[in-house]
Amino acid sequence: MILPKAQPGIRAINWNGLIEDVTAGRWQDPDQGRPVDVPFRHIHIGDGLADDADSLLESVMPAETYAVVCDHDTAQVMGEAITRRLGGKARLVLLDHPHADEAEVRSLQKRTANVDALVAVGSGTINDLCKYATYLDGRPYSVFGTAPSMNGYTSSTASITLDSGLKTTQKAHAAKGVFIDIDVSAQAPQYLIGAGLGDSLCRPTAQIDWYFSHVMFGTRYATAPYLMQEKDECSVLDRSSGLGQRDHDAIGYLQRLLTLAGLGIAVVGLSHPGSMGEHQISHWIDSFAGDRHPGTVHGQQVGVASVTMARLQKRILAMEEAPRIGPNIPDEAGIMARYPHAAVADCLTAARAKAMDGEAAERFNARLAAIWPELRRTLSAMAIDPDEMAAHLRAAGGGATYAEIGMDRDLYVEALRRCPEMRDRYSMLDLAIGMGILEDFIEEYV
Repeated sequence: MILPKAQPGIRAINWNGLIEDVTAGRWQDPDQGRPVDVPFRHIHIGDGLADDADSLLESVMPAETYAVVCDHDTAQVMGEAITRRLGGKARLVLLDHPHADEAEVRSLQKRTANVDALVAVGSGTINDLCKYATYLDGRPYSVFGTAPSMNGYTSSTASITLDSGLKTTQKAHAAKGVFIDIDVSAQAPQYLIGAGLGDSLCRPTAQIDWYFSHVMFGTRYATAPYLMQEKDECSVLDRSSGLGQRDHDAIGYLQRLLTLAGLGIAVVGLSHPGSMGEHQISHWIDSFAGDRHPGTVHGQQVGVASVTMARLQKRILAMEEAPRIGPNIPDEAGIMARYPHAAVADCLTAARAKAMDGEAAERFNARLAAIWPELRRTLSAMAIDPDEMAAHLRAAGGGATYAEIGMDRDLYVEALRRCPEMRDRYSMLDLAIGMGILEDFIEEYV
């Protein structure tokens, strides 16, 4: 995707214009020829939102009782102030170093069983926990975002680790209100700001993977999510150094880009627009690293994985002759040996979905050879150069390699090799394995 150069920023920016067009159904889906319909109706990006929490929540989610769900850090940043504004209607629920897993979801449901609605105050983990818990039991929730660390505020799915240890994307529901405070976001830890840029930098790698899968296997593809993000992606990358300096407007553009990325997922009802090979790498680490996990957050891992995927895609797209693959026979014995028993069935199902015998591989090769010149040009136009991506991440205070985010090389390499086993989405990692070039790529670039 070739993006126009952003114009210099000005103050008094209307952060909510395009967002309001999308949520009000005024934005036209070019694929469907009709206005989009998303489950979000009330999204606001601004400043000083905790001071208006009572009126904001009354307008979008009136309730007799609220639980304001925070961890210890976000309670100090916004949670306590929001609870005070709600008066006797609300009580503060503190989570101690929470993880977005099924056990924590059950615990949260139990602790908040006697309230009508939940108010999530935090970012990825707290939002996903409140979103999924209330989806399961039919209660409403709203969120006050405290960091520009991921695009999940406006996603109607939740990233939840199952009891089996497998990290999954679960169907959930939309927040009644999404309130994102730029001033608060600008005070978030720098690694979370870098993580937000990392989560947004998956756009080119996910788009390339998804379009390739669409062309080769007939899976669904949509342009709407990418058109929604196009201008703001350029604005954010123009201001990556501002992210590293906590500049107000740079943070605002990042929050709007992340918001629109989440809405793009809601438009198509699939996470594919922003979750392909790069997310498989991150999900494998979260699911199977165990005590080797360095404590990195989702966006940090996705940022590093996006740079890796961009390098792999660049290598493949540099080929003038079409790639060729061999048969793909899942290593079922290895899968059963590698993973916890509760995760084996899901991994086997995913691996089998992408299996190809010799005949299927030859059909794949013939089709790819016939369309490669045009497909190669189309995919290359969607890309951002990996060195440019890495420079933006570092400018924003993030890391661009596994070492820069404190991750062990052996763990990261294992994730590259094994993550295609856990998901049925075909990415260029699968292509590289089929071509027999993944090990050479790892040796040269990782």
